[in-house]
Amino acid sequence: MHRRTVDLEDRPPAMELPDVLQFMQLLWAVVHGVERTSKRMTSEIGVTGPQRLVLRVVGLAPGVSAGDVAAILHVHPSTLTGVLQRLIAQRLLARTHDSRDRRRAVLRLTARGARANAVRGGTVESAIAEALEGVSDRDRTATKRVLERLATYLNGSVSGADARTTTAAPPAGGRTTGGAIASRNTR
Repeated sequence: MHRRTVDLEDRPPAMELPDVLQFMQLLWAVVHGVERTSKRMTSEIGVTGPQRLVLRVVGLAPGVSAGDVAAILHVHPSTLTGVLQRLIAQRLLARTHDSRDRRRAVLRLTARGARANAVRGGTVESAIAEALEGVSDRDRTATKRVLERLATYLNGSVSGADARTTTAAPPAGGRTTGGAIASRNTR
């Protein structure tokens, strides 16, 4: 993996930012890293980070519908449409009729999609898995709660007044909608 080191002498003078801006600074650094890794993935394995995530979900749950994938990933189905169209055009995914209900379309990996799904190195998820090595379960759980709360606020799911009275605790069973898939070992 290509890691760029930064000489601490070359950094601008440290500025003490308010807590909220420190969170935003770190979130932007994460987003930038995900986007940069996603672009590199395109040239190295032929899919972007979001496309890879869809392949991983479909690989873990063959026969899943597009609507279910959108729910698992917490995106609007229209957001997923372009990603699915590109994966189908690249012959990485196949959309077929559900054998139990012909009105329902389901997604499956093609042989080519299975090969792309089997790649483990150089992906966003492998970088995140590596970064999480050695992080305690307690810290992971706390971080996940904070990220879930931020996602809820940023996606407008909770108004300011409602959010102040809402806890960020996970639902019964300790997982969110996509947790069962997202928390599985990706190596």
